[in-house]
Amino acid sequence: MKTVSLLFGIHMHQPVDNFSDSVNDAIELCYKPFFETMAKYPEFKFAVHCSGWLLDQIRIHHHDLFENMQYLTRQGSIEWLSAGYYEPVLSAIPSQDRISQINKLNKYIKKYFKVRPTGLWLTERVWESALVPDLAACGIDYVVVDDYHFLSSGFDPNTLDGYYTTEESAKEVNLFPISKSLRYALPFFSAQRAIESILACAINDNSAAIVFDDAEKFGLWPKTHEWVYEKHWLKQFIEAILADERIVTQHYGTYMKKNRPLGIAYLNNTSYFEMGEWSLKSKQSLALEELKHAVGEQYFNDIGISFIKGGIWKNFFIKYIESNYLHKRMLYFSQQQDKLPKKSLESLFRLQTNDVFWHGIFGGIYLPNLRDNAYKYLLELESTKAKGEITFEILDIDKDGYDELKVITKNLSAVFSSKFGGQMMEFGSFDTLFNWQNTLMRQKEAYHEKLLHPQEKDLMQIKENEDAIATIHNDSIELDDDFKSELIYDWHPKYSFIDHFSRDEVTLESFKSASFTDIADFANQPFILNKNKHSFSRTGGIYLDWCYETKLKKEYQFKTDAISLDLKCDSEYKEKLFYAQEFNFHFAHPYKVTFNDKSLEDGFYQYNCDELVMVDDFTKKVLKLKINQKCDIFAYILNTISKSETGFSKMAQEVSLVLTLSFYSKFKLKVDLELSDV
Repeated sequence: MKTVSLLFGIHMHQPVDNFSDSVNDAIELCYKPFFETMAKYPEFKFAVHCSGWLLDQIRIHHHDLFENMQYLTRQGSIEWLSAGYYEPVLSAIPSQDRISQINKLNKYIKKYFKVRPTGLWLTERVWESALVPDLAACGIDYVVVDDYHFLSSGFDPNTLDGYYTTEESAKEVNLFPISKSLRYALPFFSAQRAIESILACAINDNSAAIVFDDAEKFGLWPKTHEWVYEKHWLKQFIEAILADERIVTQHYGTYMKKNRPLGIAYLNNTSYFEMGEWSLKSKQSLALEELKHAVGEQYFNDIGISFIKGGIWKNFFIKYIESNYLHKRMLYFSQQQDKLPKKSLESLFRLQTNDVFWHGIFGGIYLPNLRDNAYKYLLELESTKAKGEITFEILDIDKDGYDELKVITKNLSAVFSSKFGGQMMEFGSFDTLFNWQNTLMRQKEAYHEKLLHPQEKDLMQIKENEDAIATIHNDSIELDDDFKSELIYDWHPKYSFIDHFSRDEVTLESFKSASFTDIADFANQPFILNKNKHSFSRTGGIYLDWCYETKLKKEYQFKTDAISLDLKCDSEYKEKLFYAQEFNFHFAHPYKVTFNDKSLEDGFYQYNCDELVMVDDFTKKVLKLKINQKCDIFAYILNTISKSETGFSKMAQEVSLVLTLSFYSKFKLKVDLELSDV
């Protein structure tokens, strides 16, 4: 009779400083009942990884849960795995930070659970061989990755019932391939079907059935709390495992001691297949899906998976310029960490939390609160450089080949892009640790096709029975026609001090629908940065029946809580045109912000206006725009449509604000942006 070693593990994580309600829901619906159930079966061996921030929240606020985790550790039930303390994607942060974050979590686990982790949960399973020397330096003997890592590197699926050894720069670590079939089976199949899936892994006498997945599947994902606890799936599963002589629960470390590696492995730089799809831009992702269908499911699963791949995780820095900017701002401070106060390292490590840098089936970078938190940590770091006097720095922050102007006053952190029109791409204050320029460019996502061109399978309800429940990978999708009207895509980043020119008057309706025609080349083209005067200029054109040479110069001045723009325009075109200056401000509660004492529920429009007062209830700050001439001003709330584990979501991202005026040939404009307390 063949036996199989079940290597069962769960991964627990919540974004750092996530909403307390979200964390509490995860604990009450998932983590607490899971460990309460497991505490009744201490003979069941399993592995646990929990990100350091979440683990500390549990220790401080949920003593009974923490005590169950300690009890199961003392009983020898739990094998602890490490990772970066604040759950960074390790390949996306510098070597010294990887080691610091892993060691920080190692020390925490040693302090409170009296064990030292020798295994590592690889955040989002993002593998690069360059990690190996750093993992070895932290005392890590093994890492769990997906079976897809091996399959995409040419391994036979029938040879993944154990572990392999890899090396880099003469340092070694062992690799366990997590079974995709088991990830999709547990806990969604009935206990009996789950047992059958585990036994199917028994290829040899010493085979391992390897499953390590999100704990949130056991109670937090839709419909799973009822299935796992109220209908007793977890209890039935554990009791069935313990009663089956063909299955032995083991720790990963124990299995390694009893069994030799299956050989040596060198893996692609990759994550799971879906991550490769998500990291591609929409057109590429849809083409990949078509290619999979064209070659056929059998060929793709058998051989094609070695050749048909998506992108790598770092492609998210290409796909989302906002992600790239945050990441490169983080790297800037990582390189200067020796000059930072020691307590500031925590802000750096928190900034490295992975969730905000990407987007797949979860909100990620589309969630404004995650970006707010990231900028809070960034501004905490930047505040250490604010000495009172105004300082200027010229550097290519985002590595796009163009310099940015970085300005620090006693209270403001502001950054301006030469690649994009001398526009403001960061506007944060140190007293609030809030960035009002935390905006997001709307772009097409592959899953928008489900809204624009729904297929019949998207409209069908997945049938459920006593033998299984639907997962978020195959659950039905509720389509809302109202979302379609919000699928508007931007042709330039949503920064501030953006310059538009039009032959026709720009209105709230034409701007909101992106139907107005910009006849110039200033909104998304490079300007020349004058490093001495902190000004930007471009000789461009107004394109009508001819290209009319047009010069634009933007000179900024700064005070502790104010930014002033002096703009000069001189064009060869002599007839009447309309100029529109666009601002995009992020607010935590955009529907509560008032604009000259009016809310933005149905948009805002004011004629012949030279002052706009925005009152932000969240930061208790007033943002005031003062213009040196009468303009028409309108504003509206900009939404994005993103996909999450519960379907499609409409999220208010920022307020688009536009001031317009008419001119002939040339004009001058002065705009002051002032920040004050309510």
